[in-house]
Amino acid sequence: MPFADRFLDIRRDPRSDELLARGGDSEAHSVLQRAGFIAVVRVHETYHRAPTGLTKDAASELATDAVAHLRAAGYHVDCDTDFDTDYRPASYLPLGSSVAHLAERIRQATTTEEAADSLTELTAAHDGILAALGDVLTATADFHDRLGQAADPYIARRLRYLADEHLHIISTDLADTRNTLADRHAPHPGRSTCTGEVPATERERSAVCACPPPPRTPPTPPPPVAAGLRR
Repeated sequence: MPFADRFLDIRRDPRSDELLARGGDSEAHSVLQRAGFIAVVRVHETYHRAPTGLTKDAASELATDAVAHLRAAGYHVDCDTDFDTDYRPASYLPLGSSVAHLAERIRQATTTEEAADSLTELTAAHDGILAALGDVLTATADFHDRLGQAADPYIARRLRYLADEHLHIISTDLADTRNTLADRHAPHPGRSTCTGEVPATERERSAVCACPPPPRTPPTPPPPVAAGLRR
């Protein structure tokens, strides 16, 4: 991680008086979003602002909470005096970390069964992650149905379309992938579990395990030489 990504700046803009947060990496951006900030994506940077309509006291409380959580996570935060705090809240793993753990399990899987087990957590019909995501989309659509603004019914229809079409395609394809892997019962040819044991028949005295040597990569052929002009 670049060292500069550990630094953030949270201040009121002197021209617009808007509360802005700049700097940090994707993890810091998640902390800001959980504190209540809204991401603003531009071509050359991503910064965060406070939601519109907040009172000055509410915005200050939001900024102070963000400073506390960022510093508790190890970030260096420069801020206005009003937002400075020595409070360090306890940190908890977000829900997304459980899904990220599934990706790590798949990266370490050495058999099709292990990969299928990880994908099952995503594709389980009743309580899998994708089924829960569908419930979230539907609930958010229901919330927009009678929210009162002209665009709200369109947003509700769009969310239901995402759940019924796009998420359905992802769920179906992943479930099919999971089932295919579960039927194969095969080790991954590029991954093996090393026991660290050397068999008595090993010829190389320097061997520290029984793993086969990595496959040799053939040398890259030199670029073709242009043929000379014939006379």
